[in-house]
Amino acid sequence: MQDGGIDKKRRHFLTAAATVVGGAGVIATAIPFVSTLSPSAKTKAVGGPIEVDISGLKLGERMVEKWRGKPVWILRRSEESLADLSGMTDILRDPESEVEQQPEYAKNEYRSVNPEYLVVIGLCTHLGCSPNYLARNEANDFGADWKGGFFCPCHGSKFDLAGRVYKGVPAPDNLVVPKYQFISKSKILIGDDSVGNGTGASS
Repeated sequence: MQDGGIDKKRRHFLTAAATVVGGAGVIATAIPFVSTLSPSAKTKAVGGPIEVDISGLKLGERMVEKWRGKPVWILRRSEESLADLSGMTDILRDPESEVEQQPEYAKNEYRSVNPEYLVVIGLCTHLGCSPNYLARNEANDFGADWKGGFFCPCHGSKFDLAGRVYKGVPAPDNLVVPKYQFISKSKILIGDDSVGNGTGASS
């Protein structure tokens, strides 16, 4: 049926077809945009909390885990090491952890939830190098008074076994303690303390 030289059926068909094609184009364009708004599984894995099994960690040993692209140290301290911490106040820049480098529950002499375990981000607070762990009995150039701790070879900063920075070194602050919690006697959740921050007394 012609109307002014135009076939109405043909016009309706072309209009409908153009609408369908245009709508499909909009959807195809929108999908990549929307997908950028939702974090990928890899992104979630990098930024999310991690669960760490510490059951095999012996006294004096340190393990290193990666969280948010940073090394996280977990050190199991002996009774002797813990006793040494109280006698180091005079040689430390911030012995009472006044600078906010840790959650409130780790603002204590041990800078931890459970005194036996230290959990810190293993990056020097000077320029972000990763210090070495030197136990009390390891060879060092610090003299017989060295109680064990961390030494940054980049510029010479030193930290004790609670991650507290020594006086007179380039690093301005103590090592950072991330949010964490014990979810059992042998497992730590790093990056999340929403459930609680007990010592893992229950299994």
